[in-house]
Amino acid sequence: MDIKNIETGTDGAALIAQPGISPTSGGLAAGVAMCLMSMSSIQFGAALSSSAIATYGVAGATWLRLAFAAIILAAVVRPSVLRYSGAQWRATLLLGTTTAAMTLCFFAAIQRLPLGLAIAIDFLGPLSVAVFGYGLSWRLTWPLIAAAGILFLAHDGEGWVGNSSGVLFALGSAVGWAVYILLTKKVGAAFKGLEGLSMSLIVAGLVATPFGLAETGGAFTVEGLVEVLGLAILVPLLPYALEMVALRRMPSASFGILMSLEPALGALAGFLILAQPMTALQMLGTALVVAASAGATASAAKT
Repeated sequence: MDIKNIETGTDGAALIAQPGISPTSGGLAAGVAMCLMSMSSIQFGAALSSSAIATYGVAGATWLRLAFAAIILAAVVRPSVLRYSGAQWRATLLLGTTTAAMTLCFFAAIQRLPLGLAIAIDFLGPLSVAVFGYGLSWRLTWPLIAAAGILFLAHDGEGWVGNSSGVLFALGSAVGWAVYILLTKKVGAAFKGLEGLSMSLIVAGLVATPFGLAETGGAFTVEGLVEVLGLAILVPLLPYALEMVALRRMPSASFGILMSLEPALGALAGFLILAQPMTALQMLGTALVVAASAGATASAAKT
């Protein structure tokens, strides 16, 4: 598996790197700025989701977010639904189902765990893809370093934070993210432009519909729907667009290393928006997760 052709975004975003496109002169700084904006959008969008989750529940808020994202992107991309082959439909059905399950698990996790811890566990998904894609080797040390960082994050000096169900949901999201990366590569090769993403979001919204309706009971308010619409733009539409443009302006390896800062931004968003403080040991844990992700990306790029 060619891991160098896969770039992982966040909250389930995975991008296919575009080989043969070299960074434009003077474009690296703009690419870095776009990456930082993308990561900030994802993490602060996740932190700001607490109100929507409280109003509609995890399944309801996730369903509405996916539905709005699917509608907006479909209006822009206008996928040729009736012209796709059976293989294309199977690929998008798998990717869309994975997207729905991964997103449901992620928001269930951040409801039960501090945001920084949930993001760190979630990052084990793309980290495992990057490491195990090269077989058993010294690169297995990177997941071990990340695991040590997660243990530090999970203890606040007085006891273990969160609960076991939150950890399980975060691990489920990590597995979903890993599968999402592999499926996105297949879908990216089967469709042109953003049609594959658009179709997978439509499927994800449909898969999440029964869960969302069961939790919300169809009780909506205009204010609540406007709030979720804004969250759908924050994640995943804006980050995906920013990352796509950033990949045209900077080397894919640099992109991957920079995106490794995401667990740290998640911890910062949790502190600023959700008032989730961190001890010195938890800060060290965050640094270990970031270092492990950056190290795995850098070593993969040299292979």
